[in-house]
Amino acid sequence: MISRLYKKYKEEIVPEMVKLMSYKNSMQVPKVMKVVINVGMGEGAEDIKLLETVSSELSRITGQHAVITKAKKSISNFKIKRGSPVGCKVTLRKTKMYEFLDRLINVALPSLKDFRGVSFKSFDKGGNYSLGLDEQTIFPEIDFDKVQKVHGMNITIVTNACSVKGAHQLLRLMGIPFKV
Repeated sequence: MISRLYKKYKEEIVPEMVKLMSYKNSMQVPKVMKVVINVGMGEGAEDIKLLETVSSELSRITGQHAVITKAKKSISNFKIKRGSPVGCKVTLRKTKMYEFLDRLINVALPSLKDFRGVSFKSFDKGGNYSLGLDEQTIFPEIDFDKVQKVHGMNITIVTNACSVKGAHQLLRLMGIPFKV
C-alpha cells in the first residue's frame, strides 16, 4: 500500500523541487530518510509501569513497537543510575514514516491550541528538523480518559538534504506549516 503523502511526494513535490531548486534531475531532490520519536521519562527509573504505559501509547501512535532506552551514565542529582530505564523511542522508515508524517501534519498539529506554525529555527546544519510536542493527547489514537500522565515527545525528521534551504523547501511542500 502506498501512503498518501508518499504519492504526493512522487507526483507533486519532486517536480516542484526540481523547478524551485534548479536541480538537473529528480534524483537530486532530497528525501525524508527516517523519523525518530523520542519520549524521555526520568520517573521511569522509579516506576517501570509508567514507562510501559508510555511505551504502549507511543506504539499506538506510531504503529510500531517502542524500544525502552536506558541511561548511559549515572546522574546523582536526578537519582538516575547507569542502565536504568529513562525513556522510549521509535524509529520509523518507509510506509509507516509517511503515514505518521501525514497524521502529524494533517491531524495532530492543527489540533494544537493557538497553533500558528512550527519554528524555522529548528533545522540543524545537516538539513534535519526537530520538533517538540508538549502532550501526546493531540493524536487521535490516544484515549484522553485512559492517560495516566501527560508527557511530551521529540520528533526528529531526518533528511538527506545537503542544505537547510533544500530541507525547508521539502518539508514546506510536504505540508508542514512553518511560521511566517
